Amino acid sequence: MKNSLLINAIFIVVLGVLFIVPQAKAQDAQDKKVIQLSGIILNADSTDAVAGVNIYVPTKGRGTSSGRFGYFSMPVLEGDSVVFSFIGLKRQVFKVPQKVEDDRISLILTMQVDEIALAEVEVMPYPTEEEFKQAVIAMNVVDPMSISRANMSPEMLLRWAESMPASSNENFRYFQQTQMLQNQDLYGPRPLRLLDPFAWGQFIRSIKRGDLKSK
Repeated sequence: MKNSLLINAIFIVVLGVLFIVPQAKAQDAQDKKVIQLSGIILNADSTDAVAGVNIYVPTKGRGTSSGRFGYFSMPVLEGDSVVFSFIGLKRQVFKVPQKVEDDRISLILTMQVDEIALAEVEVMPYPTEEEFKQAVIAMNVVDPMSISRANMSPEMLLRWAESMPASSNENFRYFQQTQMLQNQDLYGPRPLRLLDPFAWGQFIRSIKRGDLKSK
């Protein structure tokens, strides 16, 4: 009987604590005034604004981030601890006063560089120096001149020339020829080279020189 009474008493006390504590916290939050916290975040030299700084109240789950020009603005309560964090900069905490006369607080925050010195790490491709020497000795080194001669061979150059797109000069020359042919089509038929006496003269002179025989 006594044990059951003791258990009931403990249960009632626990329920009271669970009910009273949240109510007290809620009442305390209601009693605190809402403050609009705003400001600008600058670097260590106070010359450039820092964008993307995380600004939050850890216990309340509220937060924001600084904009392009380092400006931020967020509502807080009296007594809140506001955390400013950014990768590469030292973390800072601003404590909102318990009693604030005005409903606005403006800050100009300067964040310092957080320098972390790491120990030197030497990366080796082999576990020991002796194994590295043996691997270098056994390495099959290709003569770079043989690679250059293979790349400069006539077959390779011809293959590259066939796959290479037209240059800017070639494109411009083709454009000029197209424009000239279009103008000729507007004002008359295109000339027929078989009826051109100058072309026949050049052909006869080339025969006399033996150009066709040489080819």
